[in-house]
Amino acid sequence: MPAHRGATLVELVITIVIISVAIAGVVGAFALISGRSADPLNQTRAVELAQLYMDEIITKKYDDATPQGGQPRYTGGCNIGPEGSEDRSTYDDVDDYNEIDAEAPRSALGPIDGYSGFTVTVDVQCAGGDAGVDLPSSQAKRIDLTITIPGGGDFVFSAYRANF
Repeated sequence: MPAHRGATLVELVITIVIISVAIAGVVGAFALISGRSADPLNQTRAVELAQLYMDEIITKKYDDATPQGGQPRYTGGCNIGPEGSEDRSTYDDVDDYNEIDAEAPRSALGPIDGYSGFTVTVDVQCAGGDAGVDLPSSQAKRIDLTITIPGGGDFVFSAYRANF
């Protein structure tokens, strides 16, 4: 009599359970990865936005009292904040940007399209005495720029602006 080969019902059920657990794990991992698929895009956009802001801020005068062209060199103290009732379109020196706090991205000309859900905060401080900055405290300012992406991740960028 020939031997019958095959699988029993118990073996089939065990195989189905093992395959189901494996598939559930793969689908769970895929769902986790696909849920974060926008992160690299938002990170790249945060860097682009930070570069836009830093380019705008760094090109401004060191202080409101700094003459056009920077000569003669400003010798006063380190002052932070806008002078009078300035708004974004009239910011003319680095420390004016200290007023930007968790606002939607915008340039001096108006809102910037394509950055829905992003916010920008700028903090300007006197920084001549910081480690690595060999200047009197009144001769350098540190600009800390925080970009918050949709979903709540913060990216902090810093730059120094010296009085030259």
